[in-house]
Amino acid sequence: MEHIKNYIDQHKDRFLEELFSLIRIPSVSASPEHKEDMVRATEALSKGLLEAGADRAEVYSTEGHPILFAEKILDPALPTVLVYGHYDVQPADPVEKWKSPPFEPEIRDGKIYARGADDDKGQLFMHLKAFELMIKTSSLPCNVKFMIEGEEEVGSPNLGKFCSDHKDMLACDVILVSDTTMIAPDIPSITVGLRGLSYLEVEVTGPNRDLHSGLYGGAVANPASMLCKMIASLTDEKNRITIKGFYDDVLEVSQEERAEMAKRPFDLEEFKQSIGIDREMGEEGYTTLERLGIRPSLDVNGIWGGYTEKGAKTILPSRASAKISMRLVPNQNSRKIDRLFEEHFKSIAPAGVNVSVKSLHGGEGYVSPIDTPEYQAASRAMEDTFGKKPIPVRSGGSIPIISTFEKVLGVKSILLGFGLDSDAIHSPNENFPLFNFYKGIETIPLFYKYFSEMKK
Repeated sequence: MEHIKNYIDQHKDRFLEELFSLIRIPSVSASPEHKEDMVRATEALSKGLLEAGADRAEVYSTEGHPILFAEKILDPALPTVLVYGHYDVQPADPVEKWKSPPFEPEIRDGKIYARGADDDKGQLFMHLKAFELMIKTSSLPCNVKFMIEGEEEVGSPNLGKFCSDHKDMLACDVILVSDTTMIAPDIPSITVGLRGLSYLEVEVTGPNRDLHSGLYGGAVANPASMLCKMIASLTDEKNRITIKGFYDDVLEVSQEERAEMAKRPFDLEEFKQSIGIDREMGEEGYTTLERLGIRPSLDVNGIWGGYTEKGAKTILPSRASAKISMRLVPNQNSRKIDRLFEEHFKSIAPAGVNVSVKSLHGGEGYVSPIDTPEYQAASRAMEDTFGKKPIPVRSGGSIPIISTFEKVLGVKSILLGFGLDSDAIHSPNENFPLFNFYKGIETIPLFYKYFSEMKK
């Protein structure tokens, strides 16, 4: 273990500057104007992997953004770890909320501030540097493959096909992913469950043009008002989702498992204070942690219609729209939920308006057992570096492609994340603590060591 710490100490400044170079590339997958930046990011990662010691690194075109594959094969008879990550990032909007430019990384208070600092460039880069460390210190115990995509933030629409088309090339014994969080810097954890996702856009239309609200208001259905009423009816007074059939496939978690989950350190007052609220809310009968991990949810992600600029414009808008996401639990099917939502939403539309529903993307939930060699290797690695046995947790977030990996490639994924809930991913002032970044590089080689020993 000493050689790991020594290598990190000797090269930590270079690691940061190389990460900063990658972060400076605004690889925003949702914005067409950043198409060339997506290519630049894959080229930078490819160059970095080859310099670190990969046998080959190739960029594969897709109908969307490119996918990078790289590998180092020591011996086909040895176990193989497939590292998955993504180089695309969320848009930086609203830019005015950032304290420093989003694509100019800056260190403040021991944290890297930039878009992608955590999600997922910072966490992905830990794997590149851990790989370099193992190669340069002749301590790599098994084969390694990398699959790095550029569309995770838009639902990975082309990665499933890539996995199916290149199943033999991607053959492995475990998939290692760092795109999740841990409880706290001094409380390590491993994510063993993810929620699925159904993400849709709805539009309510009424008159054939915007109307004068004085001449028509009160006599014509207002699409914006109707949309608000329809959305409000999607949950009841107990904060349960009212879509018929929505809960049919939800697996109830046993009281025993709920009791185990309750052992996780969690300060409700600190949680509320950290996001500036004075009261939590959610489905009746469940704790905040349970609402975030084992129960489904429905949220409006954006809503618009009519006049929204400065000043007044007295109109009755002809249309209004919203983006709605539903986080799902294992055993719920995102396509079925899409269908149930569309049927329900259209059925509650009042007379005088029309409704359209478009599915944008989605995926299934994921649960990983904790009695496997893969999990035990990750647990031992974290215990070595943090001095504490990690706690298995279920995350409220989604990485839809993880369930696809198991279905197509037939192997489990280990979600060895080093981010924190306070890292503000997807928000202004995203950050990643330097402590976590270096701890990740320190921990990952130990996972390889223990996993290889257990698979012999």
